[in-house]
Amino acid sequence: MTQPTDIRRVRGQRPRLLDLFCCAGGAAVGYARAGFAVDGCDIADRPHYPFPRHQGDALAYLAHLIATGEIRRYAFVHASPPCQHGCALTVGTNASQGWGRAHVDLVAPTRELLDKTGLPYAIEQPNGRAKIRKDLTLCGEMFGLGVIRHRNFEAGGWTIERLAHRPHRGRVRGYRHGQYFDGPYVAAYGNGGGKPTVPELQEAMDITWTNVREELTEAIPPAYTEFIGRAFLAQAALGVAA
Repeated sequence: MTQPTDIRRVRGQRPRLLDLFCCAGGAAVGYARAGFAVDGCDIADRPHYPFPRHQGDALAYLAHLIATGEIRRYAFVHASPPCQHGCALTVGTNASQGWGRAHVDLVAPTRELLDKTGLPYAIEQPNGRAKIRKDLTLCGEMFGLGVIRHRNFEAGGWTIERLAHRPHRGRVRGYRHGQYFDGPYVAAYGNGGGKPTVPELQEAMDITWTNVREELTEAIPPAYTEFIGRAFLAQAALGVAA
């Protein structure tokens, strides 16, 4: 396995991070703020992604990087495989509509390939049935954001200290069963029913480089991965990551 101190040998050079299933770059911007140079990969065209990116199947691309040895240019890998299979917001809807097989669980094959890289990594998933080890759970309230957006992270090849969850200050704004509730957070999913405008979503999540609602509702707030990236780099500088 690549030793964490290897990424600090060239003064002034930012360690490179591979961002798989990158979407519009919420995770990527956080890692860049933490000190990484980021390359993305997504099967969809993501013109708003603010860093170099490869368009194609993320797992096929990762397998190619491993086979060619090009994976060695990276110090860390982040992966956010599609979560509709296990997301708590969609599991019930999928079942009621007969869509139980509409989404494929990509977490296990993603982890298998990540382990083959020999690199430290993080796998991100929302609350739900996704089978990841919940080494870290983050919430917008921990960073003073205008969204809740709980996300779980599995840390592979290194360890990260868990943060204590902060009590929410109120409700998520919007309609519930025909009744409107106000609150300090906006709903970063779906459309209608008192959902926020695109500018409100951008402000709440600290994401300004895309104005596409679907990309915003799928994104991780950059604050989450900035925290993860800084934690990893601090460990790497001390040479204590596994």
